Amino acid sequence: MDFSFNLKRTANASAWRVLPNRWDFVAFPLIICVIAMAAIGFHETLAPMSTLKTQAISLDPANLPEYAMRTTLRMLAAMVASLIFTLGYGTLAAKSRRAGLVLVPILDILQSVPVLGYISFTVTFFLALFPGRVLGAELAAIFAIFTSQAWNMTFSFYQSLRTVPRDLDEVSRGFHLTSWQRFWKLEVPFSMPGLIWNMMMSMSGGWFFVVASEAITVGNNTITLPGIGAYLAQAISVKDLHAIGWVILAMTVVILAYDQLLFRPLVAWADKFRMENTSSGDAPESWLLDLIRRTRLIHRLLVPLGWMFARAARVRFQLPAFNAPRFQIPQREKTSKLGDRLWAALVLVLTVFVVYRVGSYVRTGVTLGEVGHVFVLGLITLLRVVVLIAIASVIWVPIGVLIGLRPALSEKIQPLAQFLAAFPANLLFPVFVIVIVRFHLNPDIWLSPLIVLGTQWYILFNVIAGASSYPNDYREAAKNFHIRGWQWWRQAMLPGIFPYYVTGAITASGGAWNASIVAEFVQWGDTRVAAHGVGAYIAQTTAAGDYPKIILGIAVMSLFVTLFNRLLWRPMYAYAEAKLRLD
Repeated sequence: MDFSFNLKRTANASAWRVLPNRWDFVAFPLIICVIAMAAIGFHETLAPMSTLKTQAISLDPANLPEYAMRTTLRMLAAMVASLIFTLGYGTLAAKSRRAGLVLVPILDILQSVPVLGYISFTVTFFLALFPGRVLGAELAAIFAIFTSQAWNMTFSFYQSLRTVPRDLDEVSRGFHLTSWQRFWKLEVPFSMPGLIWNMMMSMSGGWFFVVASEAITVGNNTITLPGIGAYLAQAISVKDLHAIGWVILAMTVVILAYDQLLFRPLVAWADKFRMENTSSGDAPESWLLDLIRRTRLIHRLLVPLGWMFARAARVRFQLPAFNAPRFQIPQREKTSKLGDRLWAALVLVLTVFVVYRVGSYVRTGVTLGEVGHVFVLGLITLLRVVVLIAIASVIWVPIGVLIGLRPALSEKIQPLAQFLAAFPANLLFPVFVIVIVRFHLNPDIWLSPLIVLGTQWYILFNVIAGASSYPNDYREAAKNFHIRGWQWWRQAMLPGIFPYYVTGAITASGGAWNASIVAEFVQWGDTRVAAHGVGAYIAQTTAAGDYPKIILGIAVMSLFVTLFNRLLWRPMYAYAEAKLRLD
C-alpha cells in the first residue's frame, strides 16, 4: 500500500514538473509572437515581384508597424548570417597562419568596399536566383545589410582568438582537449563579451545603410522593398518632416524592443564568461533571462537542446590544420619556409592578375588624369577620417571605460547608445543642407561630422566590451596598491582595453570610409550639397551608372583603407597580441 502510494506521488510529481507555471504563461505569448512574425515575413517574401509595384510606399504612419517588422526581420537574418560568417572566417584567419596572410587583408578590403559597391554588382545575381519573386530582392537587401554588420564582428572575434591568455591555452592542452573542444570550451566563451557588444553595434550600424538596402536600383528600374528605410527615403524625397518624426519614433520602439528581448539577455548571460577569480560586484541583469529561467515547461523543452549542444562541444574531433605544434624540428622548419614562399608567390600572382583585370576594365572609360584626380579625393577623405577618429577616440575611450566598469550604469546607457548608433545620418540631412545653404558654409568642413556620426560608436562599444571584461582581480590589485590617476590609466586600464580599442578603431575607420559616400553627397528634396572626397565621387558616379568610374572609386577607397590598416592598425594589433595579453 505504501509502495503504491509513493509510486502515485512520484508520478504526480513528475506530471507536475511538466505542467506550465505562471512564468510559462508570460513567456509563451512572446515566443508565439516571434514565430508568427517570422512566418508572416517569410510568406511575404514568396510573393510575385509585381506586388512591389502595386504596393507603393505610403507615408501613412499606420503602415509603420508592418514596415518596422519587415526591416527588423531583414536585420535579424543578416545578423545570423554574419554570426556564421564570423565563426568560420575569423577562426580560419586566426588559426591558420598562411590563411591569415590572405584572409586578413581580404577582410580589410571587404570592410572598405562601400555598401553601394556591393549592391551595384550583386543585385542581378540574387534576382536571377529567384526570378519573378520578392525573395530575390529580399536576399539582395539582406546581403547589403550583412556587409554592414559582418566585418566588425569578424575583427572582434579574430582579435579575441589571437589574445586568449596563454595560461588558459596551456591548461586546455594539459587536459588533452582537441582543437574542436578548445574552440567551444575556451575560445568562444573568452570572445563572447566582445562579440556580443559588436553584435549590438552591427545591428545598430545596419540602420545606417538600411535606406540603400531597401531601395535597389537595377539598370533603369528601382525595386523598393517595404521597410523603415524605404519609408525614410520617401519622406526625404518629398520633404515630409512629420514622416521623419514618425520614423524616429518607430526606430526608438524597435531598438528598445531588440535591446530588451535580445541583447540585454545576451549581455547578462555572457557575464559568466568573465575571466576572473573574484565575483563582480554588480552583475548585469535581464528580466527576460530571469523569466526564461523561472519557467517550468519551456525550461524542460530547452533541456534537450542544451544537452545536444553540450555533447557536440565535447566531441573529440581534431582539426589538423589548426593544431600545428608550437616547436618544429629543423627539417619541418625548412619545409614550412618553402611552403610559405610558394604560398606568397601564388597570392602575389593572383593579386597581380586581379589588378590587371580591374585596370583593363577601368581603362576603357577612365583617363590617367581621372585616376590622379580620384587619388587626390582619396587623400582628402583620408584626412577627414584620421582627424575624426582621433577626436572620437579622445571623447569615447574615457566614457566607454566609465560605462564598462559599472554594469548598473551600462544597463541604463545601453539602449541610448544603441539608439544613437542606429540613428541614420539621413535624418540629419535636412538640418545640414538647410544650414549650409542658408549661411553659405563650406561643405568640406560642415559635412564632415556626418562621417563619424554612425561610426564613432564602434570605438565606444568595443571599449565598453573591454572594460566590462576587465578582470575584477586586476581592479582589486590596483586598488590595494593605491594605483590612481594617470598611473592607473597608463599601467592598468589602457593596456587592458587596448586590443578592444584597436578593433573598434579599425572598424570605425572602415565604417567612416563607407559613411563618406552618404555624408559627402547629401540631398534634401531637389537641393544637393557635395564635399570634395572619394565618397562623393562614388555616390555621384553610382547615381550616373558609370561603372568604370564606380570601380575606380571603390578601388582607390579600398587601397587607402588597406594601406592605412597595414601601416597603423596591424602593428598595433601585433603589439597588443605580444605585449598586452591578460596572462
